[in-house]
Amino acid sequence: MTLPHPSPTEADHDRRRLRQWLAGQARADGVARRDLLRLAAAAGLAAAVPGVWSAPRAHAATAPGIVKALPAEVFTPRGTNAETRFEALAETGHLTPASHFFVRNHTATPQLAADGWKLTVWGDGLTGGPREFTLADLHRLPSTTRSAFVECAGNGRSLFTVQQGQQVSGTAWTLGAIGQARWRGVRLADVLREAGLARNAVDVMPRGLDSDYVTADGTNLGRVRRPLPLAKALDDVLLAYEMNGEPLPADHGHPVRVVVPSWIGIASIKWVGDIEVSATPLYSPWNTDFYRLFGPGHPPEGSAPLTRQTLKSAFELPWNAPLAAGTRHRLTGRAWSGAAAVARVDVSTDGGATWHPARLRDEPRRGSWVRWSTTWRPRATGPATLLARATDATGRTQPPTTPHNTQGYLFDAVVRHPVTVV
Repeated sequence: MTLPHPSPTEADHDRRRLRQWLAGQARADGVARRDLLRLAAAAGLAAAVPGVWSAPRAHAATAPGIVKALPAEVFTPRGTNAETRFEALAETGHLTPASHFFVRNHTATPQLAADGWKLTVWGDGLTGGPREFTLADLHRLPSTTRSAFVECAGNGRSLFTVQQGQQVSGTAWTLGAIGQARWRGVRLADVLREAGLARNAVDVMPRGLDSDYVTADGTNLGRVRRPLPLAKALDDVLLAYEMNGEPLPADHGHPVRVVVPSWIGIASIKWVGDIEVSATPLYSPWNTDFYRLFGPGHPPEGSAPLTRQTLKSAFELPWNAPLAAGTRHRLTGRAWSGAAAVARVDVSTDGGATWHPARLRDEPRRGSWVRWSTTWRPRATGPATLLARATDATGRTQPPTTPHNTQGYLFDAVVRHPVTVV
C-alpha cells in the first residue's frame, strides 16, 4: 500500500495545518488561542476562526530531579538539566557514554519499570482502534541499530550573548547539550504499520510519560509532545530501547524513547508512552510557542517549526585554557551537521587571519559527528583566539554570525574560543 506524504517542506505542511485548524479540521491541545491566532493572521488565514476554546488548567509544578551522578568535572547543572563539559568528551571515543551524556528534562526523570511499560498507538489515522505494545512486543519486531547524535535546539544559546552581544531567553547552554550514542530499537514505521496505519494519516505525535510541564506563570502545558510529519516518521525514526548496547538509563528515556536522527532534540521524546496518529494536523506548545524562530528578521508568526539541526564545530578544550608557549599542542574537537556529513574542518589559531585543514578522525556520515585534530605551537604569550569552521557535504560552511532569534535556537556561527598562552 502506497501512503501519501505530507507537503514537501515543513513550511508548506505548517500552512496546511493552519488552514485545517481554521476550518475546524485540526486540533491544538494545550496551545494558547492567541498563538494560533498570531500564526494564522501572519499567514493571511485569519478568517472563520472557531469561537470556542478551552484554556489549559494550571497545576503545581513538579520538582526537578536527575537520577545519575553529575560529577563536576563532567557536568554543569542547569536547572532541571545537566550540560556536558565539552572538554570531558576528549577521551570518550566516538560514542558518548551514558555517564557523560547531557540531560535535558522539562520536569524530573521518571523511574519506570520495563515489565509494566506499555505503548499505546491510537488516533483517527489508524484503520482500527488503539493498539498496545509491550517491550516484549517491540523485541519481537526486527531490530535496527543506528549511531546518531541528539542535540538540544538551544545548544550554543549563551554564545548569542557572549559572542554577539544579544539577549535571548532559555537555558544558557554553551556547547555541551549534545551527545552521540548507538541506539538500538525498532523502526517507528514498523510499529505504525503493525498498528494499522491508514492512508489518510498526516501527523504522528509521540508523548512522554514524564510529569506535566508547568510554566513559570502556572500554565499547565501537559506532557511533552511534538508532532512529526508522517514522511519523517516513516523514514529513519527509531523507538529505541538500548543505548550503547545497554538498556536505556532512566535519564535517557528508559524503557523506550524516540530517536529522530538529525532533528532538534525535542523531537526525540523520552519515556514515550503513547503515539497519536492523526488524519488531521496536530499542534502542541512545542511547535507553536517553542521551537520556532521569533524576533527581528523573522516573520511575525515565527518561522516554520524547527526540524533539522544546524552545523557546528567545537574544541575539546576548557574555555580560557592555559597553553604553554613553545610547546607543540594537539588540539582536538568535534563537528556535526543535521543536513549532511561533515566534509571538512578548518582551524585558525590567529583569530581568523589564516586557516588550515584539520584531520578528520572518523568516516563522515550523515547524522553523526566527526572527531578532528590539529597541532599548534604557540610562540607569543598572552590571550589568543582559536576558531574551528566546519563545512558539510552540501557545501554549507559555518558563518561568522548567526541571525538573532529571541529564544536562542540554532546557533551555528564559528565559535571564538579564548585561550591564554603562558
